[in-house]
Amino acid sequence: MLSNKEMKRLVLMGVAGLLAGGAQAQGLGNSPYSRIGLGEFNPNVGGVRQQGMGGVGLAAPNAVNVNELNPALLYYTNRTTFEAGYNGQYKTVKNASSSSRSGNATLGYLAMSVPLSSKWGAAVGLKPLSAVDYESNSIQDVAGAPTLTQVLKQYKGTGGVSEAYFGQGYHLTKAFTVGFTASYIFGVTDETTSTLVQIANSTASLVRSVDRAQTRYSDFAFRAGAHYRQKVGKDLSLGLAAVHSFGHNLSGQQTVTQEQEDLAGALVGPPTQLRDGRGSTYVPALSQLGISLDNDKNWSLNLDASQQQWSKFTSFGDKGGSLRNTMRLGLGGEFTPDPGSIEHYFRRVTYRAGVSFAQLPYQASGQTLYDRSVSWGFAFPLPTATPLESTTFSLAFTYGVRGNTKVLDGAAGTSNVQENYIRGQLGITLNNRWFIKRRLQ
Repeated sequence: MLSNKEMKRLVLMGVAGLLAGGAQAQGLGNSPYSRIGLGEFNPNVGGVRQQGMGGVGLAAPNAVNVNELNPALLYYTNRTTFEAGYNGQYKTVKNASSSSRSGNATLGYLAMSVPLSSKWGAAVGLKPLSAVDYESNSIQDVAGAPTLTQVLKQYKGTGGVSEAYFGQGYHLTKAFTVGFTASYIFGVTDETTSTLVQIANSTASLVRSVDRAQTRYSDFAFRAGAHYRQKVGKDLSLGLAAVHSFGHNLSGQQTVTQEQEDLAGALVGPPTQLRDGRGSTYVPALSQLGISLDNDKNWSLNLDASQQQWSKFTSFGDKGGSLRNTMRLGLGGEFTPDPGSIEHYFRRVTYRAGVSFAQLPYQASGQTLYDRSVSWGFAFPLPTATPLESTTFSLAFTYGVRGNTKVLDGAAGTSNVQENYIRGQLGITLNNRWFIKRRLQ
């Protein structure tokens, strides 16, 4: 069992890792769709427990993990809880004519929840909100040129936006709880577009034109949640939940420069600054509904739905292309054969599974693209648990397909992009009972 000192050391190491890497370390492999809008957006689907159930759990209370998905569930925190998640992903990105493989791993999120009273729980944490991670190249012939002339273009982006939050959950009545989360949003994105014109049999030195855009974000955001839980039978309880993440303007400082480089990357002349000023990006509201059925003991079944108004997205005066409103459905559950088993360890293991179906905000030639996935996971409690402290290691996996490879323009050779991915997450959860009142006999 990890001691309190070891627990604190682990948490401090996690904080240092997240702050050192910041939003720059969020990417999990080349994702061409992260070039659009704010990047690959995290739609508030929770941590390792929720990932193993298909990203659901808005109405599913849990006393082991940090319940930051719905701030109203923080009321169910009965012990001080530290949790860290570590992400990994391997994917194949392809279009109608080619494909590539990539992958990465990073520290995903960090959270801590504390029961402040019998009716009040709170949590603080740090997690990624969006990630920009893409690199693509194209070669096109210049029509009408007297000799063979080609334009080589490269698009590259890195960075992202992180969310540091403080949430609270309150027990108002026997069946009803509410919660509220305030977040500080921050991060940096770097995007470049380079163009190289190559003329056949030319002896002139090649010079590449590079446009660079760096944007620094910082602002506040807010989320509210509610949860209703009621007995519907002798051994069954029904949970209903609603969470609303309010739309907000994300202030930013954007610098755009244009440079000339030789093939070795050395500057040819001084850079030209095209823009250096402040602006804002509007992040649209996200509405989520959830329903849960459980037996108050060892299993639960959950259904979540969400909708986000990406058609209202704007960034520094630009509407971000043809973004559309999105919807997402997730169905999942968890089962622990016998939480109190002493002789059979694997009967104390929690088994999770789920499916998810989501629209993507990106549209190509009027086509709606989708993200379909299946998930599964496990929670392994260490056998040295005591009534005062315990440690749980959780694993979650997701296999999914985003987009498709439908040809858009056969003459130009363009098509949609499809991502086949496998994601994994390792979660470490440390529970400890603090603030115990001592009694003198």
